[in-house]
Amino acid sequence: MYRTLFAVAAVATLSACSSAPMAQVQPIDGVISGQCHVDKVRGAVGLAASAATVERARVDSDSLQITVIRGQRTGSGPTASGAADPTPGAQSGGDRLTIETGRTNNITALYCG
Repeated sequence: MYRTLFAVAAVATLSACSSAPMAQVQPIDGVISGQCHVDKVRGAVGLAASAATVERARVDSDSLQITVIRGQRTGSGPTASGAADPTPGAQSGGDRLTIETGRTNNITALYCG
């Protein structure tokens, strides 16, 4: 009796540990235009450059491609992330979003191109 009850409890406990599939990142309007726009992703500056954050930034900026590079900034700026100018490149244009990361893998700058 106890063995059966224990087996049922163990199966129920282990089945609760199964992970649900992660939802795909979809654009709000349903279409990625391929024309990069930084104004919709400025809020990502200062966040950790995880795969999910980078993909969300790509989709929200309407970019088809993304490049993540290690920034070479040595000075601190007025922003929370320490970047003097969080958008040093083009604000829009092209099909690629470029993300610069800091030494702790936080996003320090976003720009198109």
